[in-house]
Amino acid sequence: MDQRRQVTREGLEEIKAELADMVEVKRPQIIAAVAEARSHGDLRENAAYDAARHDQMMLERRIQEFEDLVRNAEIVETNTNSNVIGLGTTVIVDLDGIDETFTVVGAAESRPSAGRISIESPVGRALMGKRVGDTAVAMTPRGRTSMVIKEIVR
Repeated sequence: MDQRRQVTREGLEEIKAELADMVEVKRPQIIAAVAEARSHGDLRENAAYDAARHDQMMLERRIQEFEDLVRNAEIVETNTNSNVIGLGTTVIVDLDGIDETFTVVGAAESRPSAGRISIESPVGRALMGKRVGDTAVAMTPRGRTSMVIKEIVR
């Protein structure tokens, strides 16, 4: 049974673009690498062939994941109320005296290193529904984290 995955419209477009790149660019490259490695003879002792087949297996698994994600995507419109943090909102918070910028997104499109945090993460859940001036408290693996909402960008 497939589960619906919440994503923003923009996030779904990014996922579709990455899927297209995997299918149209990376898959043919790996198929060519497998064929090249196969042409070198004995497959039992051919490290290049084993590596190419491993890469092919990993790519096919990733393509399957992205196809499932696109098939089960539930587009959630971004928050249009600029006074309240919701899905798709970009916010600036004071985190221990340092300004951090986060965009709250669906789990499938989160990239914490890029400031795109999931609504399912402790920080994402803590930010939801907050307004400028509010304090959001999240229980993270590092312990209790408090953030003061400084600005809602969109």
